Amino acid sequence: MQSRNTADKQLTAAMGKLVLRATSSLDEPTENSSRIVLSAAADNVTADFVFESPRIAKKTNVDPELAGSSEVHVDKLMRKPSSRRTIRRRTLKISRETDGRQFRLEQFNWLKTVGTGTFGRVVLCEDSAVKDDTTPKYFAMKILRIRDVLRLKQVEHINNEKSILERLNHPFIVNLFWTKHDTSNLYMLLEYAPGGELFSYLRSVRRFSSGTAMFYAAEIILALEYLHERSIVYRDLKPENLLLDAEGHIKVTDFGFAKEINERIAYTLCGTPDYLAPEIILGRGYNKGVDYWAFGILCYEMLVGHPPFFSDNPMGIYEKILDGLVRWPKTMDLVAKDLIKKLLAGDRTKRLGCMKEGVGEIKSHKWFRPINWTSCYERKLEPPYVPKVSHPGDARNFDDYPEDWSDTDSSVTEDQLAIFQDF
Repeated sequence: MQSRNTADKQLTAAMGKLVLRATSSLDEPTENSSRIVLSAAADNVTADFVFESPRIAKKTNVDPELAGSSEVHVDKLMRKPSSRRTIRRRTLKISRETDGRQFRLEQFNWLKTVGTGTFGRVVLCEDSAVKDDTTPKYFAMKILRIRDVLRLKQVEHINNEKSILERLNHPFIVNLFWTKHDTSNLYMLLEYAPGGELFSYLRSVRRFSSGTAMFYAAEIILALEYLHERSIVYRDLKPENLLLDAEGHIKVTDFGFAKEINERIAYTLCGTPDYLAPEIILGRGYNKGVDYWAFGILCYEMLVGHPPFFSDNPMGIYEKILDGLVRWPKTMDLVAKDLIKKLLAGDRTKRLGCMKEGVGEIKSHKWFRPINWTSCYERKLEPPYVPKVSHPGDARNFDDYPEDWSDTDSSVTEDQLAIFQDF
């Protein structure tokens, strides 16, 4: 892609801004198992190490009979879904405005933590004001500690996430219904997807068949197309940020790194190292093309079971990305390989999706030939896997987390609180 010496110098300069911080809770660290999350703010970039094995599944609730096979025939991708659903779709329908309801923190019952992060947690909650069975009453409440948002200089990212989510309404993106703050925390009331993370399902079956990967990729590219039409770059595409709803459809979540850039170029180093495009690492400025690169990485990981560039440390990952050498399994679908190679073009001007026809070049690629895009958008394609969900508030598909909430009780000053007056 470029001379080794030049790449080394640019990489060293970029890494000079990194501050590495390992998390204290490590489940099962194994070789080649580090997943590192970069969070950028001002002059500092923080990397959180989250250890996951690409070959060994975490505790998962995928049915054993489903875990043994992730096949879906491509002809199914053009048909309407069957009637096999745990919950009727009308029961799960949630309007963007939640029927004009006004919310108060006091009306929510906290049921279970379904995710934790550097400065907060996501909690499954129940709206106690709802007494009937047709009105949605289960939500995911994202709770962020204000003191840590300030300490880690994440104010801009949090405000971006709120302002962006408020404008979005798409079948494959989680809805934001309400925000609130008190003297300690910021609260974001989000759509709850009870199917769990795509990451967990992928690890349980190790890799997806071409048809299964194609189904998820099709829904994801429609979400990216929607964001890019609104000049929003997502910047954090990975299996952990892709949820499954009760019917098995994709829901893109976690917009903490999303940014509206219009015609401008962004320079912030953020995202997950395995998924970073070369132009981000080299600090050359970037645009929506980084999402197409990440989309290529995601397609590879779904089909192979691990990202194409991985190492035990971020520098090793960056070096492999800049080298641009990808190992292709002999059994890999050749049509899918062609798509991924074009998405992983080191020169973004030659990357699929970045040229004259835009995202249409991706959607018209021969790998996606079986996809009926109208049916896909309307959620009429049959998902390859329907999560086991007994009711809308079922949390079985998420891991268990400590329910120690003492870290959410630290108040901040009035001046600090004023920063979030619009929250």
